[in-house]
Amino acid sequence: MLILAVDASTDRLSIAAGQTGGRMAVRAAEGARRHAGLLVPLALEALGELGADLNDIGALAVADGPGSFTGLRVAAAWAKAIARVRGVPLWTASTLQVRATAAEAPGALVLGVHSALRGEWYVGGYRFGSAGQIVTELVPIVMAPGSPALLQLEPAAVVGDGAAAAVAAALGRSCRVVGPPNGLPEAARLIGLIGRSGGATRIADPATWEPIYGRPAEAQAKWEREHGRALPDPAGAPG
Repeated sequence: MLILAVDASTDRLSIAAGQTGGRMAVRAAEGARRHAGLLVPLALEALGELGADLNDIGALAVADGPGSFTGLRVAAAWAKAIARVRGVPLWTASTLQVRATAAEAPGALVLGVHSALRGEWYVGGYRFGSAGQIVTELVPIVMAPGSPALLQLEPAAVVGDGAAAAVAAALGRSCRVVGPPNGLPEAARLIGLIGRSGGATRIADPATWEPIYGRPAEAQAKWEREHGRALPDPAGAPG
């Protein structure tokens, strides 16, 4: 089964087409404001490398956050449209879990991390079993340096972008640090999570699914700081 996967949760757009354990065609681009324009062309390039097109897709996989509000919205809208038109299943997994697989080892607790801006980090914790299963020990949350919940963690490794070294230093204990390039988002690893116990989850109703943003968009946060109250939800406003 040919799977097309996308991770647009950060400034880096990562796309992969292929099968678990088989040949992979990958594409990547840098720049948060380029996702909308590059997602489709790069996806078609990756498929074309395998001699395929959108008609040949058997499943979709999308990293569902936390991360960039804009990037996640772009990927979610695209995935919903393809799933609806092509009638293919949609699988999702946290981008932090995807990153953690770069340092997986039997019995090891691995943190997947990346910047949440404002001096904070997104952190998720995953323990890898000897039989390939994955247990989520820390659901992705926003953490700040000195957070008691962070200091209680004893990971074997921390995986991420530039935040990986900062989180490892904040822990105050020795652990393996996997930074760029291996710590960057890789859609090919997302494909590898399909079918694994505790890995990617199949979305029952893609039309109602939403990614996990982790925190409000910067524009919303700015509005709420300036007005001292939550931004009203237009969906809940009277017509």
